[in-house]
Amino acid sequence: MNWLDLRHRFEYVAFRLLLCVWQILSPRRCARLANQLAWVICYLLPRKLTRYHVARENLRQAFGNEKSAAEIDQIIFDMWVHLFRLLSEIAHLPRKLHLHNTYDIIQFRNKETAVRALLSDRPVLLLSGHFGNWEMAISVFGLFGFRMGVVARELDNPYLQNWFARFRQDTGHRLIAKKSCFDAMLELLEQGGRFALLGDQDAGRGGIFVEFFGKPASTLKTIALLAQQYNALICVGCSRRLKERGPHWERFELAVEELIDPAEITSDNPILEITQRYTAALERAVRRAPEQYFWLHKRWKTAPGDREARRLARKRAA
Repeated sequence: MNWLDLRHRFEYVAFRLLLCVWQILSPRRCARLANQLAWVICYLLPRKLTRYHVARENLRQAFGNEKSAAEIDQIIFDMWVHLFRLLSEIAHLPRKLHLHNTYDIIQFRNKETAVRALLSDRPVLLLSGHFGNWEMAISVFGLFGFRMGVVARELDNPYLQNWFARFRQDTGHRLIAKKSCFDAMLELLEQGGRFALLGDQDAGRGGIFVEFFGKPASTLKTIALLAQQYNALICVGCSRRLKERGPHWERFELAVEELIDPAEITSDNPILEITQRYTAALERAVRRAPEQYFWLHKRWKTAPGDREARRLARKRAA
């Protein structure tokens, strides 16, 4: 056993112990513990360790002068509360969420849009972002029999990776590793299948620049390219935690923000339009509950070149 494997085992044991604590506690106590842990993160630990400055800069980029410094700090605190609650909800999901109690926990918005797309004879790309409880959405689709390929980055720790793989596949989904997902995605699309992925992270120099909160953001263009090539519907949605609680657990809104049909795109640059539309849909979701978004990722890390900057400036001026 080498040092790296020993570290991975230690991390896994620590994770399972924390998971046990979450599972022992009631949902109400989990929510209180999430507040306490968020307080430790925000007020006791060094800000460099908690990526506070990344989150603050992202929020300033997104909201400009709409939010005061105090409001931004409150969103960052509430984001940490949300992330700890997300972990507790993942711990409780297998025991709390079942087909028979779905409507006690989930409030649907535009459900018919999603069902029509999933029951069509066309491939479907279910697209979301690091917002709300995205694991909840995947579990609900599985419970209703809509199995799909789930694209996710492999964790460095193989023991944690195996746990999350089992967790996601318990409701019938097929886990697809992000770093080698292209062939598997093509296979699913060719068979008229469906897959789910999160499409809100910086795509580097290989991405396409569209506006996110009014700022140019490098965004994955593969989604639009695949939708066009395979005539696949893009269903943009999210799972947002609601303030009111259900009789036994939290309540969530599972919503379709937009359904994009590439066959209806008439733009001279359909890849750009599709990418902008799904990015704008994700932005609308985030604006409803900014504290439930993962502001720790450097979304505007890649700056546009001069040509892209001029194009976006012309678009804003039009």
